[in-house]
Amino acid sequence: MFNFAYAQAANQQPSMLASFVPLILIFLIFYFLLIRPQQKRQKEHKILLESIKRNDEIMTSGGILGRVLKVDGDKLSVEIAKGVNVTVMRSTVADVINKK
Repeated sequence: MFNFAYAQAANQQPSMLASFVPLILIFLIFYFLLIRPQQKRQKEHKILLESIKRNDEIMTSGGILGRVLKVDGDKLSVEIAKGVNVTVMRSTVADVINKK
């Protein structure tokens, strides 16, 4: 008359591991597609900034192009035009255009 098998099947809860598997998969996808590549770019940029030397042509994050005249720790003396020298912080360098 009554079928109790349906009532028993409805009361079963998924295991804790099965409920966390989608969250773990989402985290792994984010790690390999977003976090890891960003960390790699930051590491490469840090190496690039540390390797700046005299006569390298650089571009600052503000878009200023120039040639490094003097390296003094974190400060760079950059010639942006003939006779026009500015001092920029090493951290503001976006790219090294022409390494010499």
